Amino acid sequence: MESGKKIYPLPMFVNAALNRPNRKPGKGYPSAGPLPHIMDIWIAGGPSIDFLAPDIYFPNIKHWCDLYTRQNNPLFIPEAGWDSSASAKVFFTLGHYESLGYSPFSIESITDPSENDLGKAYDLVTQITPLMTKYHGQGRIDGVLLDKENQETKLTFDQYEFTVKHSHTLGWEKEAGDEYWVPGGAIIIQTDDKEFFVAGSGITITFKKLDEPDIRVGILKTDEGKFIDNNWKVIRHLNGDQTHQGRHIRIFRHSFAIQRFELYEYK
Repeated sequence: MESGKKIYPLPMFVNAALNRPNRKPGKGYPSAGPLPHIMDIWIAGGPSIDFLAPDIYFPNIKHWCDLYTRQNNPLFIPEAGWDSSASAKVFFTLGHYESLGYSPFSIESITDPSENDLGKAYDLVTQITPLMTKYHGQGRIDGVLLDKENQETKLTFDQYEFTVKHSHTLGWEKEAGDEYWVPGGAIIIQTDDKEFFVAGSGITITFKKLDEPDIRVGILKTDEGKFIDNNWKVIRHLNGDQTHQGRHIRIFRHSFAIQRFELYEYK
């Protein structure tokens, strides 16, 4: 790799076919790759390698992402399983880990990307990439992945605590009573003290002020829109019907949208 970089000074990575539970190394999985338990060896022995990248085909994606973000290893997922959770995992990995990318296997076989959940997710990510680049590494970006088993999570942005839930928890969507919930996911970016952008699907957000619990946090204004040539264009101003009379930010599971919202405080 060192010799190659002298010719083409490009970032170089090695992807890992992960060790399989209850399988023996060698026969059950490739045992010499940059697996989590031997990352130290790879990092020490391959200083020209810029990052180690896992192929994730297991459902417990957070477990593997946590392992591959140790020792300042940038996260990049060059292969992943393609199922109904893929679009939500795009938002989660890019937001929570500020990863370099998430690529489900065989996406080139999608016949109509613009109508596929994964294509819709990538479209939103493309639009907000300049924002993610601008605020990368500043503690202003996070992501969520929610399903029936993990319906709620909490995020902190400065003095605010966000409670993010799967939109099915509202009980308003017909799929809320199903045994399986298609996962919801989102990227949230703080662009000012009280201004945020959220891009995703299947989520709802409520707010709390951590240092002053008696202070109420309300939604001053919410707009749905698009980034066109890196300029924010408002599609519609959301009213009480779209924010439940100012109680929450909401994007239903079958919608893929970007919303900009501002918060305010009152007693």
